[in-house]
Parts: sequence; C-alpha cells; structure tokens
Amino acid sequence: MKLLKPTYLLRTLLLLCAVAVVSSACERNETQSLSDKLDHMIANRQVYDCQKEQRIAELRHLLSVSGLTPAQEYEINDRLFGEFHKYKLDSAIRYMERNVLLARRLGDRRKGCLSGIRLAELYSSTGMSIEAKRMLDSIDRRSVPRDMLATYYKAYNRFYQQYVAFSGQRHFRELEERYQDSVIMFADTVSVRYKLDRLYQMSRRNQSHEMEVRLLGFLNSLEPDSQLYAECAYSVGSFYRRRGDDWLARKYYMLSAMTDIRNSTKENAAFQALATLYYRHDDLFRAFRYTQAAVEDALFSNVQFRTVQMSELYSIIIASHQAKESRTKHKLQHYLVLISVLSAVLVLLFVYLYKQLRRVYRIKEELSQTNAKLARLNEELGEKNEQLSDSNAVKVQYIARFFDLCSMYIDKMDDYRKSLKKLAQDRKFDELNRRLKSTSMLEDEQDELYKNFDAIFLNLYPSFVEDFNALLTEDERIVLKQEDLLNKELRIYALLRLGITDSVKIASFLRCSLSTVYNYRTKVRNKAAISREEFEKMVMKIGTAHKTDV
Repeated sequence: MKLLKPTYLLRTLLLLCAVAVVSSACERNETQSLSDKLDHMIANRQVYDCQKEQRIAELRHLLSVSGLTPAQEYEINDRLFGEFHKYKLDSAIRYMERNVLLARRLGDRRKGCLSGIRLAELYSSTGMSIEAKRMLDSIDRRSVPRDMLATYYKAYNRFYQQYVAFSGQRHFRELEERYQDSVIMFADTVSVRYKLDRLYQMSRRNQSHEMEVRLLGFLNSLEPDSQLYAECAYSVGSFYRRRGDDWLARKYYMLSAMTDIRNSTKENAAFQALATLYYRHDDLFRAFRYTQAAVEDALFSNVQFRTVQMSELYSIIIASHQAKESRTKHKLQHYLVLISVLSAVLVLLFVYLYKQLRRVYRIKEELSQTNAKLARLNEELGEKNEQLSDSNAVKVQYIARFFDLCSMYIDKMDDYRKSLKKLAQDRKFDELNRRLKSTSMLEDEQDELYKNFDAIFLNLYPSFVEDFNALLTEDERIVLKQEDLLNKELRIYALLRLGITDSVKIASFLRCSLSTVYNYRTKVRNKAAISREEFEKMVMKIGTAHKTDV
C-alpha cells in the first residue's frame, strides 16, 4: 500500500481548516444579516398586524349580513377563530364559545367535539386551567370521531404542558408525554402535521447528521410563510441548540420569528429562545429586545402560558440589563470627566495655535508681499535681459554683416580704381571724365545697400511686416510690390525698431530730407488702429518672441 507524503497530509489538513473557517464566517455573516432584518421587522410589526385586522374586519362584516343560518354563522365564526387563534385569544374564545352553542343547536356531534376541544385549548392558554379541564372532561372519549382523536389528545397534551408551567408541578410531565404518544398514535400518518411532530420527537433523542438532513429537507419542502414553516424552523433551531451549535440555532429561530411576524402570530416561542441564547452569550441588548418582543406579544394575545414562561427570564435579563447600564453610566461619568479635562486642554491648545497661526499668517503676508516685489523685479530684470539679448543679437549679426559689406565695398572700390587707372593709362580722358560725372554707380550701390538692409532686418524680424500691419487699421495696411522687401515707410520704422530714433540719422541713411521723415512718421501714426502714443511703443516690441540668426 502506497503511503501518503506528510506534506500532502498537511496541505489537506490546512485546506479543510480553511474551508471550515470560511464556512463559519459565512454562517456568522448570514446570522448577522438575519438579525438586522428581524430587528427591522420587529420595529414594523404594525404593518403585518394591520393586514390581519383588515381580514378580520371583512369576516366580521359577513356576520352582520341578515338572514344567516346557524351553519353559515358557524363557518364564519370558525374562520374568525382561525384569524384570532395565536393572535387574540380573548376574541378567539368568544367566537368558539358561540360555536359550541351553535353546534348544540345544529345537533352536529362532530362540530360539537371540535368546538369543545378548541375552546379547551384556548382556556388552557389563557390560564383558565379549571375551565379547560372541565371542558375536556365533558367530552366523551367514545363520542370523538377517530380522525379527531389526535386533535383531542393534543388538547390534553397542551393542557398538561401549560399546567406544569403555571403550577410548577413537574410530576404531570409524565401525563404530558403520554398524551403526546397518543397524538402520534392516532395522527394521520400522511399529514404534514404528523410528520413534523414525529420528526421533532425523534430529533430530541437523535442528534445524528442523518436527522439534521431530514429536518432541513422537511423545512425546505414547506411554504416559507406558513405557520408550519415557523414551527419547523423552531424545531430545527432547537435541534442545533441541543447539539451545542448556537449560531445555527439563532439562524433558524430568527427564521421562525420572522415567519411569525409576517403571519401576526403572537403566541410564539422563537423570541423566548432567541432571548435565552443571546443572554447566554452576554449580548444583553438583543436579549432584552427579544424578551420585550416576546412579552409584548404574550400580553397582546393574552397567552398566560408564554407570559409565565417569560416572567422569570424577563426579570433576570432586566436586572442584568440595568446592571450593565449602571456600569456603562459609571464609565460614561468617568469618560465625561476625562473629556472635560481634555476639552479644557484642547481650548488652551486652540488659543495657543490661534496665536501662532496669526503670527504665521502675518509672516506669510509679508513673504507674499516680498515675493510679489521680487516677482516684479524679476519680470523687469527679464525684460532688461531680453532687451540686452535682443541688442546683443542685433549687434553680433550687424557686426558680421558690416564686415562682409565693408570687404565687399573695398573690393568694389578697388575694382573701380583699377578701371579708372586703366582709362588714365590708356589716355581715354573723355571716358574717364564721363564716368566721374555719372551717378549711376552711386544709385546702384544705394539700391544694393537698401536691399542688404531689408534682407538683414527681415532675417532678424521675419514677421515685422505682418506685425506692423496688425497695428494699422485694416483699410490702411501697407501692400508691398512683389519685388520689394520693405518700402520707405517700413524702413523708417525698421530703423526705429533697431533703436535708431534720431530722425537726422534716419534721413541721412535713407538719403532724404528731415521733413520727409517727419511726414512719413506722422502719416503712419494717423493710420494706427491703436492710440498714437502707444503705436511706436508697440513697434519697438515687434519680434521680441521670435528672432532668428543670420
């Protein structure tokens, strides 16, 4: 036989432990969710009670119809008993007493037996033990139909069960169990009630997994909102409580209690069981809540049996709850003193912090003002640096171009000198004289100078024409000829942009009169789209953001 490795066994064990932990956590979360839902339903019980009261009002209205036969009245009273049974026992007793009389009037032995048995059960539940025993003894066992014997013995079983609770005489437990055996013996074995009673009886002695499966399977086969579902869920909860699994017991007791609330069943046992479990686990808040709900239901329906059962537990839970509240109150007083001291300290700290914050605020204000000044100075410095950078760029490019032009003009002058020298050597004095008198060379060189100037300037400020036109009104913008780079107006402002503001120098460079320069400047300012004073300032800023090298 091949042995399993220790590591495999360890992994299997850890996996089983993990599954068990996860399963337990899921069950606890489900129980907590059910607990919250049950608390909500307890707070809103009147909604379900109103629905029941509406059904009762409709049945009562049927009784007011004239001309009812005794048999019809019996049937309506029987339906009212069904509504009041486990809801308001006093009203159920009233309608069942009336049915006992109607059954006698009708001479119906079966209805007489059934009404008497039901009335005895109601007397027993309200603490009227003598009347209940008298009523049961008045029913001849031999006159009870066989299919009603289980109901007959069930009434005796409940009588002794409740009598033990009222009187405390435990020796009647034997009679209670005997009558329970008789109920099982004569019950209809195919009825759901028989199966439930039989399972409950067996589960009290058998705690096996098989019994657990049978109970849960039977519970799942029932209608979720039926009275039988509530009783079966209670039986499942009692099964788990006897087995020691209080978490699962709580779950099924809660399912039973929620079904009872939906059906407005005031004669219930689930709240009492829940209160006992929560008290055992020292959750006094929920124990008190469920005890209070159980007592309120018992008092509302006048079920003395349940009231007696809850009285002792209620007093214990109330005492424990009050003791816990007293301890909590004592702790709260200590906490209140501590909080008061801490509050005083916090107030002092707040005052200190407030003063410190005021100082910090003043310092921040001063720093803000200083930063603002620094920002302005940095901005001015940046503008100056930009201007210096602009000037340096212009200087560098002009110096380079200046040397190129000087070299070019020296070469031209040397060529011109050589041509004149040759004419003199060749004794062509007429041609020499004609050349000396001609101004065409000067004009050509002047045109060449302007072309070089235009090219250099537009290389430095490529968008000058567009930016300059943007400062003029739309209908006064300058349109150049196709072969021109700049005209005279633009050259004047190009020189201004380069920092040559002296009109005399501008006139000398452009070889025109001073008045011509003034006239051009005035004419262009009049075409400006902005104020005349701001026009030349804006011209001086053209191209500062995009200069290129030669």
